[in-house]
Amino acid sequence: MPLRIVKLFVAASATTTTTTNPTVSRFFHEVAAQVAPGNTLTIAVGDFEDDTGTAATSLPTLATGNSYINVFVNGVLVMNDLITYTSGTTGSLAIEVPVGSEPIEANTPVVLEVVNFAPTSTSDITVTT
Repeated sequence: MPLRIVKLFVAASATTTTTTNPTVSRFFHEVAAQVAPGNTLTIAVGDFEDDTGTAATSLPTLATGNSYINVFVNGVLVMNDLITYTSGTTGSLAIEVPVGSEPIEANTPVVLEVVNFAPTSTSDITVTT
């Protein structure tokens, strides 16, 4: 019998299901006094209220690579480079008011939205030989 190459045949299929599992936390603040351009508005954790109107006691930690924050001043999304977020029980949000922009007026609402994801995946692999 002559030599020959035996080729193994394998067929495989996979189905992966991923669930994102978002956790959304929102915090609200009303600016007490005008913040002029060139200054920074810093809001301590205790100055925020949560969705129930209760004073916040901690700001959520951001999950590395699976989170983001949004900050709205008077309903307008603030550029990321103007904000500094610190999580925890001593957390805070700082918003820089650039020189040449309009001030943040007293009684202006500030909304902080923190979104963390805890994704899970399951895979079903079928191999036929």
